[in-house]
Amino acid sequence: MPCLNEAETIEACIRKANQYLSGNNVFGEVLIADNGSTDGSQAMATALGARLVAIPTKGYGSALIGGINAAQGKYIIMGDSDDSYDFSHLELYVAKLRQGADLVMGNRFKGGIKKGAMPFLHKYLGNPVLSFVGRLFFGTHIGDFHCGLRGFSKEAAMKMDLRCEGMEFASEMVVKATLLKLKIEEVSTILYPDGRSRPPHLKTWRDGWRHLRFLFMYSPKWLFLYPGIILMVLGTIFSIRLFFKPIVFLGIGLDVHTLLYSFSMLLIGFQGVSFFMFSKIYAIQQGLLPKSDNINTFSRYFNLELGLIIGVVLIILGFVFSFYALNIWNQSHFGSLDNKNVLRMVIAASSCLILGFQVILYSFFFSILGLKSK
Repeated sequence: MPCLNEAETIEACIRKANQYLSGNNVFGEVLIADNGSTDGSQAMATALGARLVAIPTKGYGSALIGGINAAQGKYIIMGDSDDSYDFSHLELYVAKLRQGADLVMGNRFKGGIKKGAMPFLHKYLGNPVLSFVGRLFFGTHIGDFHCGLRGFSKEAAMKMDLRCEGMEFASEMVVKATLLKLKIEEVSTILYPDGRSRPPHLKTWRDGWRHLRFLFMYSPKWLFLYPGIILMVLGTIFSIRLFFKPIVFLGIGLDVHTLLYSFSMLLIGFQGVSFFMFSKIYAIQQGLLPKSDNINTFSRYFNLELGLIIGVVLIILGFVFSFYALNIWNQSHFGSLDNKNVLRMVIAASSCLILGFQVILYSFFFSILGLKSK
């Protein structure tokens, strides 16, 4: 149990946990990961036989990571020490763990949320939306990403290599377990009203943003790849169409000015796809994400030499368009121009030159990232 000034509820939580252990013949310990309490919570915990571990680094995730590392059991049940969960009824968790589950998540929406146990905004917006985003991004079946009561094996926790120090730790555990293809089960859990008289440590908007930010950072596909592909496809279609002649769409005429925006979409989309590759490789090398077969396949077929060839071809194409534009300008004796065809050529030329140099530079950077893995 993480603890930061929980004198009002810590004793009730420990008693319930001890009750479960003794009543079900489970050999275990109650471990309190104290995050710097100043209200006497530590003395209360040790008086009831709990083992106290001091965690100097502040944060919900820091306390839990320190507690997990110090835990001596084969299986670990983690839960908040605010008496919102009933530690005397952990049978479903332990049964699932003994049946081979690596992570057992509680689901408060299935088990029941008592009146006053969860703020309206959390119940109907925050938790459902963030859990939906997590399921969409990572393909997991978990319905409650942020349930504070969950169980896992010590071995699974070490594989996950948990690092988040704040509230986003809750999402990190589910995401990493999913990416590592660990066996995840879900059980119904009842959420009771917080037993403390003071406000909770959770800050709605700040911690909600931190959860959402984490989900995006751990899903380069949704952050970079999918938006990049959409922009590249739309940019390419409009650029090719507008390069040859204007088009009329729903009574609106689209010409060279739209062509400039469409080429910009193409360039931004290419950068998005490139950043997906860079972030994915870096995250794998740093141990933040598991190895990817798709990245390995891409690395086999795309190398520095191929990137240089593609880049040079695009640069040559840019010079060709520039030559045609220069020739048209020459025909007017290098005077003022009011020819939209010239602008089409110039936009295409500059876009090809920019894209070509980007391909070359990104190819070198991609090769540099590959040095470590080799």
